[in-house]
Amino acid sequence: MQRVDVVIPCYNYAHFLQECVESVLSQAGVDVRVLILDDCSPDNTPEVGMALASRDKRVTYRRHAVNKRHIATYNEGIDWAGGDLFLLLSADDYLLPGALARASELMSNQPHVGFTFGNALIAEPDGIITKRVDPLGGNNMPTVQVMSGPQFMRLSGANNLVPTPTAVVRTALQKQVGGYHKELPHTGDMEMWLRLASHAEVGYINDDQAVYRRHSSNMSLQYYGQSILPDLRQRKQAFDILFRQGADSLRKDEKLRRFLARDLGKEALRLAGMAFNNFDVTTAVAIQRFALEVSPEVRNSLPWIKLVCKQTIGPKYWYALNSLGRRVAG
Repeated sequence: MQRVDVVIPCYNYAHFLQECVESVLSQAGVDVRVLILDDCSPDNTPEVGMALASRDKRVTYRRHAVNKRHIATYNEGIDWAGGDLFLLLSADDYLLPGALARASELMSNQPHVGFTFGNALIAEPDGIITKRVDPLGGNNMPTVQVMSGPQFMRLSGANNLVPTPTAVVRTALQKQVGGYHKELPHTGDMEMWLRLASHAEVGYINDDQAVYRRHSSNMSLQYYGQSILPDLRQRKQAFDILFRQGADSLRKDEKLRRFLARDLGKEALRLAGMAFNNFDVTTAVAIQRFALEVSPEVRNSLPWIKLVCKQTIGPKYWYALNSLGRRVAG
């Protein structure tokens, strides 16, 4: 059996920690080892973590004397890992039965695959499942799919395609490419998957691998005003780092670089439209400028033309016109 080292960063999630750890320990077909990294939580994480470690020798509990934040904690976990495979699993998420065995089997059969990911279920804080995230979109997909690094990057584009609790990485490759960048606190995951994909193939498992717990503060679930532009700038920075530090073959791929820039520009225009719809005209204009800065080609795109039309009409009349259109359609 392959050994899978699972790092569970935990900050103030004592009430979720036991469910998370037990979902790992119950995985069949793999040899698991768990490290709970308590980032100086103010709740009762120490009591829960130490109790879990005392009951099962596969579990280790560590507590930071001061809060180091998530990037430093993730990198500490990478340094600790020594098994065949590696997974970062937030304490508020948990694995579904068979997840690690499916990932292990794919990676045993496909030695060129650097990491795998799969589908995830979305749960509310009370645990009720409300949604399913199917990154490649469809039940008609094969059970297992292997794609090249560039294929994965084009599928991902300017967004994070991978549900993080489903991402199982070959430990040797993780050590090779290094840890997370502290200057990317919000787009570190996206940059990491792209970096790994620049060195290896990527496996996709068309099965439910993990449960991701949704919180009201998740930025991706709501309009988040002034945070949009900083988030987009971090995505651009992630691409800049990727093409500067990725595999040699990637650094020379100007066609892929332009594709990602164009996709980021289109995503920026979508978010500019969202800001406009929320009557935040100033933010919409700032994001529009960013889109043009990233990819001048977006000026000829349909999203650009649509946004300019909205701006010409004005938010008040656009809202009235849109509302009328919805009533007529209804």
